[in-house]
Amino acid sequence: MAEPLNVALAGLGTVGSGVVRLIETNAELIARRARRPIRITAVSARDRTKDRGVDLSGYAWEDDPLAMAERADVDVVVELVGGSDGPALALGRKTIANGKALVTANKAMIAHHGIELATAAEQNGVALKFEAAVAGGIPVIKGLSEGAAANAIDRVYGILNGTCNYILSTMEDTGRDFADVLADAQRMGYAEADPSFDIEGIDAAHKLSILAAIAFGSRLRFDAVDTMGISRVLAADIAQADSLGYVIRLIGMAGIDRSDGTPRLFQRVRPHLVPFDHPLAHVDGATNAVVAEGNFMGRLLFQGQGAGDGPTASAVVADIMDIARGEKGAAFSMPAGELEAMEAAPTGHRVGRSYIRFVVADRPGVLAEITAAMRDTGVSIESLIQKGRGEEEGSVIVSMVTHEVPEQAVTQAMRILEGADSIKAAPLVMQIIEA
Repeated sequence: MAEPLNVALAGLGTVGSGVVRLIETNAELIARRARRPIRITAVSARDRTKDRGVDLSGYAWEDDPLAMAERADVDVVVELVGGSDGPALALGRKTIANGKALVTANKAMIAHHGIELATAAEQNGVALKFEAAVAGGIPVIKGLSEGAAANAIDRVYGILNGTCNYILSTMEDTGRDFADVLADAQRMGYAEADPSFDIEGIDAAHKLSILAAIAFGSRLRFDAVDTMGISRVLAADIAQADSLGYVIRLIGMAGIDRSDGTPRLFQRVRPHLVPFDHPLAHVDGATNAVVAEGNFMGRLLFQGQGAGDGPTASAVVADIMDIARGEKGAAFSMPAGELEAMEAAPTGHRVGRSYIRFVVADRPGVLAEITAAMRDTGVSIESLIQKGRGEEEGSVIVSMVTHEVPEQAVTQAMRILEGADSIKAAPLVMQIIEA
């Protein structure tokens, strides 16, 4: 058998400890499948004394993770520090510059600096791998870049954040409101003390921008992702959606818009209404799922655990095994210099059905005011429900579903209603995914 592949590991949190545990537990199987042993030689973390449930005594300890990029007994550095910049990026740059392969689960760093790192990796003849950065243990990056490589991908979309999916599906099952379920999720460790990256859609936007680059051969455009989270979704919205035959899910969606003949990149992360008979409607809890639609393969569904020590560690070690077998490949499925720079696609002309929820004053004439704004902007109403009281005394909740109309028409209607004293809170608009 060939010489071992030597690995250094920066970051020994949940995922890092899981990587150590997996490599030690399945060492023989991994060696047979990778055609050489995988050996951890050095580790680094902020606290040397913390009990992580794994024995680290056999590995060299580096207080400074950057030192691992210079060790002669390291072939691959695994970065699990996190953060788009700072120590993680410094380690990534130094690892590649020193001719060593880099494996990371850091979606923020890849979303912001992936092209730079991929270019440097190509110039230095080393691998850059980040399967674990998107959807944890689901091999969606490998699926798109290898299994679906011969297809022109029309659209990629899915549930990319387990915290949001847990909150929404729990609201659905229990009838409880957002803040109450979020507090429970924080107590149980499903949500961070500061959950904003998850609940405001930023984490999902990082992942979507990476998927879009791989699926469409476009340069990363995290800055162009239209992002809205789930913090404004009410239990009443969940109930209304259910009565109409839908569930609410935070969906990241990307595609190429060719409406004016010039390809532009469409990327959006927002809560959507998903019909009961759509595969994503049955994705509950902290599960992730990604749908890819190709011109020859049709619809593919990737589903599984999107986080946690086991699934994410599995994706990290799979990347290490690829490197052990000599499989470098382009990080984004094609050389970084060949990725196409695309402008962000405008969304106003996109045609579809929308769900709109208002919290309004409980008095006569309010519905007439809303429907007049819809009429004046050409928005046709398919159904309208007034049901239940708002959180503010003297208010009620009005929900409607539109017929298919351009999104800009709905936007114009909302502008007309801005500042109306009968509207007690900013309306919530959610697009509807068709089955």
